[in-house]
Amino acid sequence: MLVAFEGWNDAGEAASDALKYVGRFWGSEKIATIDADEFYDFQFTRPMIKRNDAGKRRIKWPTTKISRATVPDSPIDLILVHGVEPSYKWRAYTAELVATAKELGVDCMILLGALLADVPHSRPIPVTVTSDDPQVRDGLQVEPSTYEGPIGIVGVLAEVGLLADIPTMSVWAAVPHYVGQSPSPKAQLAILNKLEELLQESLEIQVLVQEAEAWERGVDELAVEDPEVAAYVRQLEEAKDTVDLPEASGESIAREFERYLKKRRKD
Repeated sequence: MLVAFEGWNDAGEAASDALKYVGRFWGSEKIATIDADEFYDFQFTRPMIKRNDAGKRRIKWPTTKISRATVPDSPIDLILVHGVEPSYKWRAYTAELVATAKELGVDCMILLGALLADVPHSRPIPVTVTSDDPQVRDGLQVEPSTYEGPIGIVGVLAEVGLLADIPTMSVWAAVPHYVGQSPSPKAQLAILNKLEELLQESLEIQVLVQEAEAWERGVDELAVEDPEVAAYVRQLEEAKDTVDLPEASGESIAREFERYLKKRRKD
């Protein structure tokens, strides 16, 4: 099960956009929804009125959509959960989601998120994978989260999933805070690259690569026009390069080359 929520957990809408991309790529179909009336404050998360394909105006209510996608030539079935962070009854809401996961035979839950951070737009977007499940940590060689402080619905769902004995991990992208508005194609691409590693499946992301490159060029141009922003970006770049210097190793190069070879074999 892949899960992403719009709102507090979704800087630049990178997580929810990544989930939508996966759904479009593998042709997901809606199988269920969670009743909005129980969990949303419509003065805070307002319904939208739109025209349908026939030109008629219809109200679109905030909801949580559950879809299924089958990965071709693979034993993997995906349950995609996309919604807006609820306003009320988080414990009941997450319990209902986990109960649905159990009914559908979910054996792993991947929670997607994006946060604003002090990172430069001109370097690879950092993506961290964490888990409080010892089995997941041993299998993927990842660390438990060390974060303490306020959390969103993703953090609550992570704990409820573990209590229900569903192996659960969180995948978070760090979005440059000075360009945190949506869309954020470079952060979305970073999440999708990490999902390729976790699922051991390839996604056609060349169009998104081009969008990410265009986004980076656009931010470069904006930074040049403001000397203070340009100086701040250089400061972030220097700090990032100093920390990442050990990463320019054979291991990191091999990891990127392995991803390239997997895509070649898939083609």
